[in-house]
Amino acid sequence: MKIEGIELKKLSIRLKKPFKTALRTVNSAEEIIIIIKADDGSVGYGEAPPTAVITGDTSGAIIGAIKENIENALIGEEIGNLERIMYKLDKAIVRNTSARAAVDMAIYDLFGKLYKAPVYKLLGGYRDQIETDITISVNDPNEMMDDALGFIKQGFTALKMKVGIDSKKDIERVKAVRQAVGYDVKLRLDANQGWQPKEAVRIVRKMEDMGLDIELIEQPVKAWNIDGLKFVTDNTQTPIMADESMFSSYDAFKILGMRAADLINIKLMKCGGIYNALKIIAIAETCGVECMVGSMIESKLSATAAAHLACAKKNIIRFDLDTALLLAEDPIVGGIVNEAPILKISNKPGLGIERIDGLKDLNINF
Repeated sequence: MKIEGIELKKLSIRLKKPFKTALRTVNSAEEIIIIIKADDGSVGYGEAPPTAVITGDTSGAIIGAIKENIENALIGEEIGNLERIMYKLDKAIVRNTSARAAVDMAIYDLFGKLYKAPVYKLLGGYRDQIETDITISVNDPNEMMDDALGFIKQGFTALKMKVGIDSKKDIERVKAVRQAVGYDVKLRLDANQGWQPKEAVRIVRKMEDMGLDIELIEQPVKAWNIDGLKFVTDNTQTPIMADESMFSSYDAFKILGMRAADLINIKLMKCGGIYNALKIIAIAETCGVECMVGSMIESKLSATAAAHLACAKKNIIRFDLDTALLLAEDPIVGGIVNEAPILKISNKPGLGIERIDGLKDLNINF
């Protein structure tokens, strides 16, 4: 099975409700879909969301990276030579992690089809289902409380609250939600780089003193401020998770070597795909640090790829793969089975994606 070419399409899906963080507000999932075609008629599916405020990747950057650099490097390669393909993929272009992630997951999709096995089995096969949290956008405390109660009624036992906009209001938000849902529900906070280091310590300590019982706090400070991240980690009791600070295996080596964070969040779009994520997981496990697998605003396609990774490895113990649950419709046929909050993996070969409805042409010539 050899690679013949890569086709690019676009996919737009409305969200049920605007997704608000300290970085941005999103109303729809805008995705670049890639289809890698093999010489035996097989296809592998991948996806890249342009998330400029986090990865720096725009639609044009993703398209250009794939059509101008990556495709030419991979044409003619045998899918069974996975290590060689991944070496050539990483060598073809630096950064551009979303484009590389989309190609990576499509390669793994084909790799699973070649050997007639689901990807999670090929990666380790530790479990075949996971329980995801669900995200509450940053809004007024009463609206966040109502959203939280709605999710609890749907069966969710872990809530990820977006904060990082107005520290005083953030404490009010968390207090309102905690009082509404009680203490049997896990609360995770994501500041999306919204606080300064000393401010973060003050806020976290205040919430600790109030007994709000926060499971973890994700990326409290700017992504580049590793010393600031370490300051927060060293001066609070609540576990601190690195997200936007942690793209590559080198980042993992540096952050965990410094003990700048207690936990790490792995996203395929940040690290460049499953192959590089495996390196990060190995480093974290060696350091005795647990991992979460999360995602951007993506369709069920890349959520499926992330779920295969999450199911494969024991050291991934937290799961933030609610992205497909936030969408108003699901154009992806196949893939993970959503029985919220449980996500189940199909035992079909590869990623188990059968087809994608609603794809549109890019109308770009290369």
